[in-house]
Amino acid sequence: MADVITRQSGLPAMSSLPWAVAGRKYAVEAIGAFFLVFTVAASVLSHSAFTPLAAGAVLMVMIYAGGHISGGHYNPAVTMAALVRGRIGWGQAAGYWVAQLVAGLVAGFAARAIVDPLTAPVPHLAGHALTAATLSELLFTFALCYVVLNVATSKDQPGNAFFGLAIGFTVAAGAFAVGGISGGVFNPAVALGTTAVGLFAWTTFWFYVVAQLVAGAAAGLVFRVLNPDDK
Repeated sequence: MADVITRQSGLPAMSSLPWAVAGRKYAVEAIGAFFLVFTVAASVLSHSAFTPLAAGAVLMVMIYAGGHISGGHYNPAVTMAALVRGRIGWGQAAGYWVAQLVAGLVAGFAARAIVDPLTAPVPHLAGHALTAATLSELLFTFALCYVVLNVATSKDQPGNAFFGLAIGFTVAAGAFAVGGISGGVFNPAVALGTTAVGLFAWTTFWFYVVAQLVAGAAAGLVFRVLNPDDK
């Protein structure tokens, strides 16, 4: 009814205004990032053996829930990949990054407030262990971003129904494969939320974020090289 009245008055519908469209996208990104980071942090804090499955599952359902509105990034590295691939512009990318990181930080503290504090010491990686963890994050963040671009943005797969499963299972596979090495983060928002509540050292955080953003940019470049006609 509101849309009818708006059209009759000659004014644009609220949902068609640029700021309203952008606001919906940022809200969806914040919600998805929050539940992803909260699930990961709560699973780790409660010593769950099923953290990889929980992370992959919540990412999958949040992508299906909000992918039609924002693209379902929930990850600054994926947003970087979409930016380099040419799917979004710098302004939208910056808004997504703010929404994702703020939501991740809030989610980390929410998980800490709800779950009993972790008693294990914060890992301070150095030397070979830090190198191995950083490379693990680089490789699987690249895999995640590469999968996202191919199943969710490629013109060769329009309207497929499996994109959420493919993306969620990529995260689960990576967490199972290298979770014992790096923690299986693959996402700067997850890194920020978990580091802020003491699950990682801040020195580790910076290595992870650089590796993850580089991986996202690399995935975007690789997609463009392999799909030169997909603009």
